[in-house]
Amino acid sequence: MTDGQVRVLLAEDQGMVREALAALLSLEGDLDVVAQVSRGDAVAAAVVEHGIDVAVLDIEMPGMTGIDACAEIRRVRPQTKVVIATTFGRPGYLRRAMESGADAFLVKDAPAAELAEAIRRVLRGEKVIDPTLAAAALSEGANPLTGRERDVLAAAADGSVNADIAARLHLSEGTVRNYLSMAIQKTAARNRAEAVRVAREKGWL
Repeated sequence: MTDGQVRVLLAEDQGMVREALAALLSLEGDLDVVAQVSRGDAVAAAVVEHGIDVAVLDIEMPGMTGIDACAEIRRVRPQTKVVIATTFGRPGYLRRAMESGADAFLVKDAPAAELAEAIRRVLRGEKVIDPTLAAAALSEGANPLTGRERDVLAAAADGSVNADIAARLHLSEGTVRNYLSMAIQKTAARNRAEAVRVAREKGWL
């Protein structure tokens, strides 16, 4: 922070949403939106370049998800606080965001004043989580998919055949089959396409 101003980065791929958020936050006397990016893989470099105090990240962005970008921030500038603000209020996303080191998790239909207050609270060392989502995450339980099962299921989402997935992830085709079979079983799906859909709906992917 310089001169009491909180240096904020906004990462959001929808330009109108990003600019509206920037305009609303700039009305707050203590918040200064000094950087905006539209891609997840541009977040970490911008955080370092601008000495960001708080990064506000969408989840679904080109290049890298906000959750992965959060983990990158933790690696390159751990003192930066991270607020995840998403349209997708899925319990699985909340769990993954917290595991990646997020300080706050809000849904975008919350009032702008609530986002501004969340920014101030995380700077005071608090964790801020949408209460409805927190309750849903507790009732939903943990993500049943292992990291490798998630990787393989995500790679299958575009319809790739096992051989292509195996080559991309440096696994054998048999291993890919096994991981997909486990993912289908754990999501109670009938096939890989349904497993992808269920995992996405729950925020496990």
